[in-house]
Amino acid sequence: MSTNIQYRAIDANQDQKSVTADTTLTYSDSGKTILLDAIGEAITLPAPKAGINYKFLVTAAVATSSWTVAATADIIYGSVTEAGLVQLLSAETTITIVFTKAIQGDWFTLESDGTNWYCAGQLSVASSFTTA
Repeated sequence: MSTNIQYRAIDANQDQKSVTADTTLTYSDSGKTILLDAIGEAITLPAPKAGINYKFLVTAAVATSSWTVAATADIIYGSVTEAGLVQLLSAETTITIVFTKAIQGDWFTLESDGTNWYCAGQLSVASSFTTA
């Protein structure tokens, strides 16, 4: 049996999105890595839609202000490992990446099933990831 595998070249213009101002993500941003720099911004998620997903990557120590990622309602669930401890998310609306605590290389993902957002991630410093 022959399997035909096709690969697509990685293209930073298609696969990554740098955020330098408050922004609302769109369905066309799905699958992208959202690059978070040292200056925090407010990011708004679109309404849940099955299969939509984003990865958020801290690319510099968050030194100026916190990053926030907000859903349309209290529909964020999941867990992240923060400084070696599991932090649970249950019916959350907003994720905050805390300035002066988050470090380069910290990351988390959000994926929707059409009703809710599900979060997973890895952060190095205690209290660098908060939810409300």
